[in-house]
Amino acid sequence: MADARVTQGFVQTLSRCRQRPSLTLLEIAWRWAFGIPALVLVYWLGRGIYLRVPLDGTGINSITFTDPMGAAVALHAALQRLLPPVMAFWWLVPVLAVAWAVASGLGRSLVVRRMIATDIFSQRQAESRTGTVVVLQLVRLVALAGSFGVWFLALRYASNTAITGPLMAGGEPNLVLYFAIVIVASLGLFVLWGVVSWVFFAAPLLAVMEGLGFAASLRAAIVRRSLRGPMVEINLVMGIVKIALVVLAMVFSATPLPFESIATPAFMAWWYVVVAVWYCVASDFFHVARLMQYVEMMGSA
Repeated sequence: MADARVTQGFVQTLSRCRQRPSLTLLEIAWRWAFGIPALVLVYWLGRGIYLRVPLDGTGINSITFTDPMGAAVALHAALQRLLPPVMAFWWLVPVLAVAWAVASGLGRSLVVRRMIATDIFSQRQAESRTGTVVVLQLVRLVALAGSFGVWFLALRYASNTAITGPLMAGGEPNLVLYFAIVIVASLGLFVLWGVVSWVFFAAPLLAVMEGLGFAASLRAAIVRRSLRGPMVEINLVMGIVKIALVVLAMVFSATPLPFESIATPAFMAWWYVVVAVWYCVASDFFHVARLMQYVEMMGSA
C-alpha cells in the first residue's frame, strides 16, 4: 500500500470495522474485564486512604480556578499527607501492569485470530503465540511508562524554570513560560511516541500472524522498513482521533451545565457515566480499526 493512500485506506477500514461489530465487542469485553475490577480495586483502596487521612487545614476544599497559586499550595499540602499511605500500596502498580499485560495478550491474540480467520487473509493460519504477545504487551507498557516519566521530568523542569526559580529569587512566576514549555514538551513527546511506538504494535501482530517468538517478532517489525511510514502515519492519525474524542467528551460533559439549576446531582453523575462509557466504546472501536489496518498492511507487505 502506497504511503499516499494510507489515510484513505484507513477511512475504508473504519467502514469495514463498523460492518463487523463483533470485533469491537470482543475488544470491549477483554478491556473491560480487566478495567472494571481494576477501577473498583483502586477506588476501594483510594477511598480508604481518603477517609483515614485528615485533609483539614490543607485548603483543598476551597480550591478555585481563579487562584492557581493558592490551588497549587493546597494540592501540595494535601499530597504531602496522602503520599505516605499511597506509597504503602506501591506493589499494586506492578501487579496491575502484569495483569493488564496478561489480559491484553489474551484479548489481543483472540481479536487478531478472529480478524484473520474471517478477513481477506483467511488463507493464513494464525498460530497461538499468546505468551509472546503477553510479554510484548508488557514491554510496550514499560516503554509507555518511560515516556510518561520523561513527560513528568519535563513538567518538573518547567516548574523549576518558570515558577520555583523566580520565586526563590524574589521575583514573580512566569506562567506564560511555564505553559509554553509544557505545551512544547507534550506535543514533542506525543509526536515522538507516535513515530517510535509502531514497533510495539506491529510485533504482537507478527507474533500471532507468523508464529514468531519474542525476539524474532521485534526484529521482524524493525527490519520491515516498508511498514514504518504507513504505520507511523496511522499512529499519528490515531493520536489526533484520541485527542478529538477527549475534546468531544469534555464538550458532552459540559452540555448540562447551563441547566445546573434544574439538573440534580444524581442526573449529573449518571450523565458523566454515560459520557465515560461512550468515550471508552469509541476509543475501543478506533483501536480495532487501527488493528485491522495494521493486519491488512502486513498481509500485503
